[in-house]
Amino acid sequence: MSPSQSDILLLWSLRLLALITGIIVILITVFLLLEALPVLQQVGWWSFVSDPSWHPVEGLYNLMPMLWASLLVTFGSVLLAAPLGIGSAIFCQYYAPLIIARLYRQLIELLAGIPSVVYGFWGLVVLVPLINQLQAPGTSLLAGIAILTLMILPTIALTAEASFTEVPPEYFQGAAALGISPWATIRSVIIPAAKSGLFTGLILGTGRAIGETMAVLMVCGNVVQTPTSLFDPVRTLTANIALEMAYATGNHRSALFVSGLLLMIAIALLVALAEAMSRSHLYE
Repeated sequence: MSPSQSDILLLWSLRLLALITGIIVILITVFLLLEALPVLQQVGWWSFVSDPSWHPVEGLYNLMPMLWASLLVTFGSVLLAAPLGIGSAIFCQYYAPLIIARLYRQLIELLAGIPSVVYGFWGLVVLVPLINQLQAPGTSLLAGIAILTLMILPTIALTAEASFTEVPPEYFQGAAALGISPWATIRSVIIPAAKSGLFTGLILGTGRAIGETMAVLMVCGNVVQTPTSLFDPVRTLTANIALEMAYATGNHRSALFVSGLLLMIAIALLVALAEAMSRSHLYE
């Protein structure tokens, strides 16, 4: 059957939108490179790794402590949010009574809509004092991980539940007919069948965690240091840009664009990882 004119129009419209999206990404990357170029030409990439500290006014540009803080906060939050999100999706889809599942789903959706600054306020007023009772000062890597876990949990949970919904019910019914227990069916049949959606949820959650600014700025303490424990105050790359961009000039301003460039590279690596997983037949 030959495609209709409306199909052809839709196809070319989608191609145009995809082209515009690609051009926007390229323009943003070029903009970051151009803005970062002055300091890169003067001090080089190596200074951002080897300098003793981050003091741009004194010509010291070490970004590694903030890069480590960003990676650790992201890794820790995804590590906690993944089992919680997937577990809550399993509960909603297969174990909870209908009315409780509907109420729980609405709560998760509400959690997804809360602005990040509200999470930051809550973390600063409630979570930080609690952590301070364990070990001062409370503003810490642990507080950042806890806040980001709450923030990315809805993304992972809702994506996981949508994936479970797409699994044909015949899989479950067939396993039940064979006498396989519900949990064994979920573990051995449902989760493998829904793995593409689960992985997509993890990628989306990781992307949100690594790019989050306001909440981590409010609860992490903003001390430029490589953390040696969960209770150390840290500053992420996003918080660094937000804190210093208002007054930065010259090489200092360019160095902040290098921070943005590093974040862009991290996101690109994340996308490359997703593509590699796709090529390894994860989605089949």
